[in-house]
Amino acid sequence: MPTTTPLVWEATIALIIGLLAFDYFFHVRKAHAPTLREAAVWSALYVGIALLFGVAVWTWGGADMGAEYFSGYITEKALSIDNVFVFLVIMASFKVPREDQQKVLLFGITFALIARTVFILLGAALIERFSWVFYLFGLALLVTAGNLLAPDDHSEDKPNIVVRIVRRMFHSSPHYDGDRLFTTYQGKRALTPMLLVMLAIGGTDILFAFDSIPAIFGLTQNVFIVFTATAFSLLGLRQLYFLVGGLLERLVYLSLGLAAILGFIGVKLVLHALHENNLPFINDGEPVPVIEISTWSSLVVIVGILAVTVVASLSSPRGKARVAVSGLRNRIAGYLDLSPRATAIQRRDAFADLRAAWTRVEGLEPRFKAMVRHADVLQADLQRACAAHAEATGQPPSDCRLDLPVPTPDEAGDPA
Repeated sequence: MPTTTPLVWEATIALIIGLLAFDYFFHVRKAHAPTLREAAVWSALYVGIALLFGVAVWTWGGADMGAEYFSGYITEKALSIDNVFVFLVIMASFKVPREDQQKVLLFGITFALIARTVFILLGAALIERFSWVFYLFGLALLVTAGNLLAPDDHSEDKPNIVVRIVRRMFHSSPHYDGDRLFTTYQGKRALTPMLLVMLAIGGTDILFAFDSIPAIFGLTQNVFIVFTATAFSLLGLRQLYFLVGGLLERLVYLSLGLAAILGFIGVKLVLHALHENNLPFINDGEPVPVIEISTWSSLVVIVGILAVTVVASLSSPRGKARVAVSGLRNRIAGYLDLSPRATAIQRRDAFADLRAAWTRVEGLEPRFKAMVRHADVLQADLQRACAAHAEATGQPPSDCRLDLPVPTPDEAGDPA
């Protein structure tokens, strides 16, 4: 395998820093909410750069090295989608204005790159000195895979532990002040929710690194491949957030797919650890003759699992139900956020969209309605939106109720 020269390292790091700097100076300095077209174009560009880099690795380092890069990149990109789910929950819980979300996301990406670089260096040092660390990495991934099979516990009602500690220790404001990190509240200098949401995302990034880094070390021990596959999977995550934030609701089997991938890599790591074994209490300290999974096999299995996950999710009635309920929540929020100066036409169009979303939810099967999370809040928000429309237009209030039964403890599923 070719040696990665210092010049290659320097050029790669310069490219990654340059992409981050470009993002900051040309995209997020001026707060705005990107359009779907803008997010799609830039997301495609970042994926294209990552793929071109992979072709360069394949050409320069050979087919095996190229396969390692693409296996690592695809795995890390799939795991980053779970990051987007959590970012959506964090943004919703802090009610971050949409035009300011880009800056929060770019901070999260930068922090994740720094944190994961530290973890990569630590992981590489441990692997070089202690081959038994593969046992720990493998078991960690198997535990993570098991946790992913548990019911989704992403909650907008539970503040991040880092945020709870900071709020307890420092004076903070409940209100945003543009995109400022500090403001004056009750006559004293205070932290704004913008700083708190950045801390929440930073803390979440550290937790994700504990899954991400062992996973890619299970595919390759080449530090250059580990670093670049991780970095390029994170670049473009901001655009992915705005491009597919709503579509992610359809991937109802994503956790199962990620669990299968992490479980597979966990088994691969344990097999590799047995093959390199030097622990005295296992086979008297001698290597165990077990099968090892090749890089090409890993690439085929990972791509196959993701393909099955996506196809099964998109054809799932439960996924369609999640999109319907999520769409209604968004339409309600959109109407309630209308400016008092909104024109009659704007209100009419927004309320028409709300009623169309309402009709889609009303048409859901009872078993999906019974799984709607916070149904009472959804009912109350819908009634508030209808009352606001009646007051603004002078029309009689509509009968704004949904036929949503109270979920039972057995109905743990959640379409939205």
